Amino acid sequence: MFVLVRRVDLVEVIGAALAAKAAGAGARTIAAWLGRPVETVRGWLRRFGRRAEYVRAYFTVLLVDAGVDPVPPAATLTAFADAVSAVAGAWEAVRSRWPAVGEVSPWRLAAAVSHGRLLAPSWP
Repeated sequence: MFVLVRRVDLVEVIGAALAAKAAGAGARTIAAWLGRPVETVRGWLRRFGRRAEYVRAYFTVLLVDAGVDPVPPAATLTAFADAVSAVAGAWEAVRSRWPAVGEVSPWRLAAAVSHGRLLAPSWP
């Protein structure tokens, strides 16, 4: 799966925006970097931010369940960054068990695992 429900952009583009926000970038900077409208990027960031704790918990469980020798990611300064870190950690754990998964990005894995609903209010 390469898109999210009700989103036009590829999940890698949205994921890049989420990762940039977790690293401290603002919506305007991210929008300029990605060549997307500020309102669109701000919408992604707000939606993910509202669901960050749920996303963190879901992907941490996936990380522990799928990992050969799982190491949960260390806590960061924000719930948003914790959630992004959990997505990356789950991807690493899944990739350690099934190496072919490493051929897709962490954000494609997140889209597939969430059935395209990563930013949906009803998920997980």
